[in-house]
Amino acid sequence: QLQACGGGLVQARGSLRLSCAASGRTLSGYVMGWFRQVLGKEREFVAAISWRGNSTYYADSVKGRFTISRDNAKSTVNLQMNNLRPEDTAVYYCAADVGRVMSRSAYEYNYWGQGTLVTVSS
Repeated sequence: QLQACGGGLVQARGSLRLSCAASGRTLSGYVMGWFRQVLGKEREFVAAISWRGNSTYYADSVKGRFTISRDNAKSTVNLQMNNLRPEDTAVYYCAADVGRVMSRSAYEYNYWGQGTLVTVSS
């Protein structure tokens, strides 16, 4: 069970930090990813981090503004979002992939959190 939190309303150019925690299982050994979805659109890849945490992968739209990190000892994954833009408004989901290769495809991820809403006002 994954639980994402940290969403909210923020003004453009502001920051938010999303967190994802696992209950009942450890996140170590899983590739972790963040996705986002706007109503009526497909789920979009945001960022991924390797199971060791030594490699990351970002969508071009967030590169340089968002940072994904993980703490395997605490079974948490974070997404630091800076310089937010109105187009970042979406429901953000964390996801776990049992494979060892980072992927931007939502179909590769096996477990999903419930989502947290991020709203960026202009």
